Amino acid sequence: MKEKNFDVIIIGGSYSGLSAAMSLGRSLRQVLVIDSGLPCNRQTPHSHNFITQDGEKPAVISAKAKLQVELYKTVHFYNGLATKAIKKESGFEISTESGKVFTSRKVLFATGVKDLIPEIKGFADCWGISVLHCPYCHGYEVKNEKTAIIANGEIAFDFAKLISNWTKNLSLCTNGKSTLTLEQTEILKKHGVAIFEEEIDSFEHEQGYIQNIIFKNQEKTAVKAIYARPPFEQHCNLPKELGCEITEQGLLKVDFMQNTNVGGIYASGDCTTQMRSVAIAVSTGSFAGAVINKDLIEEDF
Repeated sequence: MKEKNFDVIIIGGSYSGLSAAMSLGRSLRQVLVIDSGLPCNRQTPHSHNFITQDGEKPAVISAKAKLQVELYKTVHFYNGLATKAIKKESGFEISTESGKVFTSRKVLFATGVKDLIPEIKGFADCWGISVLHCPYCHGYEVKNEKTAIIANGEIAFDFAKLISNWTKNLSLCTNGKSTLTLEQTEILKKHGVAIFEEEIDSFEHEQGYIQNIIFKNQEKTAVKAIYARPPFEQHCNLPKELGCEITEQGLLKVDFMQNTNVGGIYASGDCTTQMRSVAIAVSTGSFAGAVINKDLIEEDF
């Protein structure tokens, strides 16, 4: 790759970044995709609720997407980590871990988020396999199975209501003293939701497929699936360093056109929304690509 100056640099080359790259490549834009190869769903065996790709392995979807994007000769790829970003009058300067420096007029962050896995033995091994974050992505595959939710308070109450759509064989593990209101507790019990307040020690599993939740008092409960929403942080700190606003939820704040509050910087995919799915990542990336191209046209025409 000889080019060092681009119309757009996309940081993050998973579903959202690749979708934006295709949109921009088809708009004849010189594009660089910088990707370090760590998608958040890399452990998930199958992707669902994405039309034409339902049940496919996530890595297969992204590999096929990259092959298709590579057909657009104005789109270039750099395998590495973006470590520094500077906003200049003419655009942006992006430095990588290896010392390479690239410039562009616009930057799109499609960098996703990093889940902060709790220190429960077995949690990390099961995450994305049988410990799940989204019923729309994985609920059908564990419908009517014995299922647990790990959460507390208002989040737990809302999560239990949601998951009860897929299974009535449901328990709630608050992993410590419940902070549910008395009314919430009564409603959950009325709907057959068992509540466990004991702290969790570990998960018994077979190659990531949960079998039992082991509590610190050594009691256990058998389950086939668990839903959890661990805290997360931005996978990339560069947007914050550039002055991009972060929401109370820890997401990059964007408007309906995928603009951040910093001119020339856009964001799409999981780093911008709590609705984390391949389909939504693709949608926002494709839209962001079209928005960026239109903005470039408006500046040049």
